Amino acid sequence: MDVGGQYNPRTVEEVFRDFKGRRAGMIKALTTDVEDFHQRCDPEKENLCLYGYPSEQWEVTLPAEEVPPELPEPALGINFARDGMQEKEWLSLVAVHSDAWLLAVAFYFGARFGFDKADRKRLFNMINELPTIFEVVTGAAKKQVKEKSSVSNHSGSKSKSNSKSRVSETQGRYSKQLQQKEEDDGLDEEEDDEHGDTLCGACGEHYAADEFWICCDICEVWFHGKCVKITPARAQHIKQYKCPSCSNKRVMQ
Repeated sequence: MDVGGQYNPRTVEEVFRDFKGRRAGMIKALTTDVEDFHQRCDPEKENLCLYGYPSEQWEVTLPAEEVPPELPEPALGINFARDGMQEKEWLSLVAVHSDAWLLAVAFYFGARFGFDKADRKRLFNMINELPTIFEVVTGAAKKQVKEKSSVSNHSGSKSKSNSKSRVSETQGRYSKQLQQKEEDDGLDEEEDDEHGDTLCGACGEHYAADEFWICCDICEVWFHGKCVKITPARAQHIKQYKCPSCSNKRVMQ
């Protein structure tokens, strides 16, 4: 069987086009054509492989007989595990092996036609812009798109969150950077221990360096931003922060 057909891509663009065609075919097998794919992976048959072709078609068949094969071979025996696993897990397993095979084929062409370091890097970067088959099959690709969209819409908030020390210096009420406070007290060597002793006034949990904190200007108690529903972006616009307890006291008076 001639897996690669008569087509031998020689440039980065051609190899990437070959990669996308094979990938599209394998995604079809594991998503829109999954019932047909399931039936073709009969455990009673010999070692079967899932092939993707540049034409965006797929095939479940026996591996190439020639040794060594013209191209790297996909995982053998995908049919044997079909009935021994839950279908989602089985499809995810086939997807992972399919991703590995696609990379092997792409970089086989790269090695065969003498791609240099720059070409290999460019090829990988082009491939890496696409979701893996595993991500498509498991739904992780859609989740990533949503997360990227959310990050894009809140890029300003993220930028402010990443500038924690600057927030502390300019506002002085809501920075989680307790290091500066401890340095002022001359306790640099016990920095981590002191952080661990700081408790959130709402949940009582210890300070964690990877979380946003805000300090009440009235009682000077520190809180997790999430516990008092204050984000770094919102904190930028607060001139004087009062925790829920202090705010309630003022209302009662």
